[in-house]
Amino acid sequence: MAESPARPSSLINTVYGAFVRGLGGWISIADLIVLMAELGVDAPAVRSAISRLKKRGTLTQERRDGTGYRLSPPMEPIFDEGDRRIFGNLEPARLQDGWVIAIFSVPESERAHRHQLRSRLTWLGFGNVSPGVWIAPARLLEDARQTLIRVELADYVHLFTGDAAFAHLGDAVGSWWDFDAIEEQYALFTDRYGPIAAEFGRRPVIDTVDAFRTYVPMLTQWRRLPYLDPGLPAELLPADWNAVEARKVFLDLHGLLVEPAKRHVQQVAGLAVHGV
Repeated sequence: MAESPARPSSLINTVYGAFVRGLGGWISIADLIVLMAELGVDAPAVRSAISRLKKRGTLTQERRDGTGYRLSPPMEPIFDEGDRRIFGNLEPARLQDGWVIAIFSVPESERAHRHQLRSRLTWLGFGNVSPGVWIAPARLLEDARQTLIRVELADYVHLFTGDAAFAHLGDAVGSWWDFDAIEEQYALFTDRYGPIAAEFGRRPVIDTVDAFRTYVPMLTQWRRLPYLDPGLPAELLPADWNAVEARKVFLDLHGLLVEPAKRHVQQVAGLAVHGV
């Protein structure tokens, strides 16, 4: 399966999440167009994507010396949650820490909410045990609670924590999560970025433009994976689970590129580190 090119709006989200938030939170549209051009996105596509993000409530316009945009206040906790998922749960959950179980019941008159709940729980990393019963490692409890409150679906869901007292648990998880689909995404990431990580690792000095051009698409592709993969305990995963190699590639590239890429954003946009 070939990887689809990242949408301009996804790349813009990554630029805001990885850099702009920590550099005062605002960037001019002119400077954003310059940065996006380095990622192969032309000015009309940037303006179109910005318009969509503004309509969705992701960005809000703010004039300074020129027109620019910052994340809208309601988006800040969503991006904070993303940071926790992307950078905070890189190791598998521990089996002894237990599980969070979500049980929902939606009246027939409001059945449209069923699809919304299934989509949200899947995106949060829950596996589907049976209709209306979903499960995930217990460490996802707070993110699940906050997300369901934010999207106004919490009234339909009961969340419980405890042990999963299922016979043959290791076999069962393979039917609750689509391991093949998750492994395919990890393989796409490793195939693309493994050689790039090795090449950057050999460089004595990393150019800031090269770092930015590589880091933003890399993080855009990676940040979907911690939502597809909830970080199941190692005892329950296939012996050749390819997430281990993919995570190493991600951490290597993050460590090599994030700081020079940030310096490039600062050089282009003239932004200072937030609070400095």
